[in-house]
Amino acid sequence: MRDVFEVRTYDGAGRLGELTVPRADVTVETPALLPVVNPHVQTLEPSRLQSEFGAEIMITNSYILHGSGDLRETVLEEGLHDMLGFDGAIMTDSGSFQLAEYGEIDVTTPEILQFQHDIGSDIGTPVDIPTPPDVEREQAASELATTQERLEVAEGVDVGEMLVNAPIQGSTYTDLRREAAEHAYGTSLDVFPIGAVVPLLNSYRYADVAEIVDSVKRGLGGDAPVHLFGAGHPMMFALAVAMGCDLFDSAAYALYARDERYLTVRGTEHLEDLEYFPCHCPICSDYTPAELRKMDDQAAEDLLAEHNLHVSFGEMRTIKQAIKEGSLFELVEQRARNHPTMLDGYRTLLDGVDRLEASDPASKDAFFHVSTESSRRPEVVRHHERLDRFDLDGEILLATDRGALDREFDERWAVTPPFGPYPPALSEAYPLTAEVPERFERQAYAAAAEGIRRLVAVNPDAEFTVALWDWPDDVLETLPDDIRVESTDSYSEKTEESV
Repeated sequence: MRDVFEVRTYDGAGRLGELTVPRADVTVETPALLPVVNPHVQTLEPSRLQSEFGAEIMITNSYILHGSGDLRETVLEEGLHDMLGFDGAIMTDSGSFQLAEYGEIDVTTPEILQFQHDIGSDIGTPVDIPTPPDVEREQAASELATTQERLEVAEGVDVGEMLVNAPIQGSTYTDLRREAAEHAYGTSLDVFPIGAVVPLLNSYRYADVAEIVDSVKRGLGGDAPVHLFGAGHPMMFALAVAMGCDLFDSAAYALYARDERYLTVRGTEHLEDLEYFPCHCPICSDYTPAELRKMDDQAAEDLLAEHNLHVSFGEMRTIKQAIKEGSLFELVEQRARNHPTMLDGYRTLLDGVDRLEASDPASKDAFFHVSTESSRRPEVVRHHERLDRFDLDGEILLATDRGALDREFDERWAVTPPFGPYPPALSEAYPLTAEVPERFERQAYAAAAEGIRRLVAVNPDAEFTVALWDWPDDVLETLPDDIRVESTDSYSEKTEESV
């Protein structure tokens, strides 16, 4: 077990946790956003990131410092924390980004890890090979092998209390990603960044990102903190947290501001297109879009960068509260409607519902059925699995209303989409207390039918009758042949209760 990361609360695969960073003597609450600070061009002073935005951790590039004639000696003499004026935890990258951009760098893993240690980094990074998406498998496998060799080299470097990242590569090959995760988890390294996903994020390929993260998470233990390297747009934070990611780094706040782009949880707006700011942060409360457009470029850029950080950290707080109250899936369903490819990503996430169900709490405050995807949530799958526990015999009624049909049954069970059948004793238990609409989509009925089929399959000696109000005929046709399907016209006028 790794003792630097502890999970406090789960919601699906999303989690509230604590990352202990011993060298900084800091405990970072996750999920956490790491603002990226360029050592040469600081859009906002790092001290402000901490005091005004609540940043507990940031990231900067040790390779830039290593090769900088004017900053190298300064950072070696003063130390990273004093030079940047930041008291929280500092993670440093190794130059892998430059390797991806320019094809080569002039530093080795032992050299850059030693340098990161010497300048006072709290979490260092070896030199991995960030293989881009969609390359030939031979290239992805070869470069992954090199990265794995470098992780093993990194294990042998004496870095004291500095934590060390174990980047996970493999391009868009999910089996390679899982293999990479299993190898990385088998090392003594501490934090697990998923690398080379920025091209996918920039292309809105959220379904591919979901598949990659799912594969990686299946190769890691639950005590492994996961960093989605390069993920910095607030529109996808909720989805990525639901996938099981804990750390995010953002240069977007500064890069987008430089192009007069305004971040929101719904996407990106251009300053020139805004008449009103749809936000309540200090910047948007004190200024109008017209006022920013009249400012000189640097002043407007600085204010936009501040807004971009406010909305990013605000979204993290929203996500944390959702996890705390057990409503992360509802939040993700809202965010997924902001872009079609986000919805693709959410649906792909639900394809791995077995992984989500494994850590999802058995009870929460409320379940809101708000979309087709609600029928695929872990709670529905868990309810279906628990139907296997019932040992029934005699005549059993499964009905939209347990008071249906004016004749004797040994047991009367209710049926509610999307969960399916349940006995009266569970009617007040989560998730059967769900808030559901009066008009269901077909998939909710189909999910409930799956629950009926499952209950019937494990109880071959029972005789089942169903009376299901306004169910689609094509869904009723999927029920087992040995079930008696009653017309809802034969309902008794008097019912025990409506469910």
